[in-house]
Amino acid sequence: MQLATEVIEVVVEGNNVYFRNDVGNTMATIDGLKLSKLGVVKEFPELKNDPEWKAKSIERFKSKIKDCKTEEHAVRYIIKDLSKHGYKPTIIKRRGFRPKKC
Repeated sequence: MQLATEVIEVVVEGNNVYFRNDVGNTMATIDGLKLSKLGVVKEFPELKNDPEWKAKSIERFKSKIKDCKTEEHAVRYIIKDLSKHGYKPTIIKRRGFRPKKC
């Protein structure tokens, strides 16, 4: 996924989702990411005045990923969700397949 010059790698393994930016080699879960309150409120307006907005938004994301029946379904959900915030998918890699440009 790419936003301007920032490149984010998203790895889906079963119900686990990991994120890595183009600078570091460390993978992080959704718990380790900095979330924008404006972005969260845009997606979930009812969390605007909630002091626990970050924890609740992370829990909703994890719940949605657990509801996905396959890794491919989770990937489509993540692409759709991040596209709302200006990110564009560039390449999709699947184990055992060649990378596919989007």
